[in-house]
Formats: sequence, structure tokens, C-alpha cells
Amino acid sequence: MGIGLMYGLWRPRVLGAWRVPASGPVILAVNHSHMIDGPMLMGTAPRPVHFLIKKEAFVGPLDPFLLGIGQLKVDRTTADRTAITNALGVLAGGGVLGIFPEGTRGEGDFASLRAGLAYFAVRSGAPIVPVAVLGSTERRGRLIRALPPLRSRVDVVFGDAFAAGDGSGRRTRKAMDEATVRIQERLTAHLENAKRLTGR
Repeated sequence: MGIGLMYGLWRPRVLGAWRVPASGPVILAVNHSHMIDGPMLMGTAPRPVHFLIKKEAFVGPLDPFLLGIGQLKVDRTTADRTAITNALGVLAGGGVLGIFPEGTRGEGDFASLRAGLAYFAVRSGAPIVPVAVLGSTERRGRLIRALPPLRSRVDVVFGDAFAAGDGSGRRTRKAMDEATVRIQERLTAHLENAKRLTGR
């Protein structure tokens, strides 16, 4: 459904999808500047993606729909143990977990990362694949101002998978902080490379 919707409304250009491991657990770390970034990735990723999504999005008919397609509800105001357990369960089962490491929509430049991504990566041992979604905020649509213009191009660029940990297996606060720094460097470098590659 996501594939048909994203390709029907816009013109996604997907680069580097082959970099996503074909099997086994993996975390897709995605920049987030527009509300279509998550659906765009779900519709273009080579494997099904389970996103951690704020609980406020699970309202009305969206609640059973999002749960039905395997999305994970998270309460951002507290340490949501159920969401953490469910996310680790996705990875333990060899699935793909999608995370917006900035925690919320913003500039989409990976300038401010929360510790959650490092925790899931170090705890599970799953590799991280950086993903840059570009073009979703460049212009506003004429029919629906909150969305990009219909049939406009949106680039989805996948980067090389990398390990967040230092190989020691440590899960201390210091290890998580160091992992977050490494992750931010890799994500920022990927975003810059994706912009050069796409000309955006």
C-alpha cells in the first residue's frame, strides 16, 4: 500500500537501497524534516520497516491501521518500557527497525541526536544504515499546502551500514555517549554526501 501511495503521489528516486542487508536485524536511521518522511521510507525501503511512532499519531482509524502494519507506539514523555521491548523484539526477530534519531521533526540535519538510537544499536548489535530523505520540504503543494507538490521528486538515499559500538560490548553510560558521537558523525557525513549526490 505504501509503495503505491508514495509512487502515485510523488516521484521517489531511491539510491543505494542495495546497501540495506538482505536479511538479519538492521536499524534505519532517518533524518526527519517532514511528516511524509516516514511513509516515504516505508514505501521505498527494500524490506518492511517497523517505525517507532509517537503515540499521538495512533488516533481513530489510524490506530488499528498503524498497529496492523507493524508500527510501534511510543510514549515520548517517559521511558516507555513496552516500546523498548517491542523494538528490541523486532531486531531479535531479524527485522528492520526505523528510527528518527532526532526524536521529532526539525531541520532534518542530524544536529541533535537522542540516545535511543545508540541504545538499540549497542544493545542489539544490529548495524545502522543511515537514510537521507531529501526534497520533502523544498516547496509547498498548491492543492495541499502542508505536503510537497504532487508528482515532485523526493530522493531517498541509503548509506553504508556500520556498527555503533566500539567492539567491546560495553553498555555503560560512557559507551552509549561515545556511540552517539560516532553515530552522529556517520549520519552527518551521509547527509552531506547525499546532498552532493542528488544536487540538493
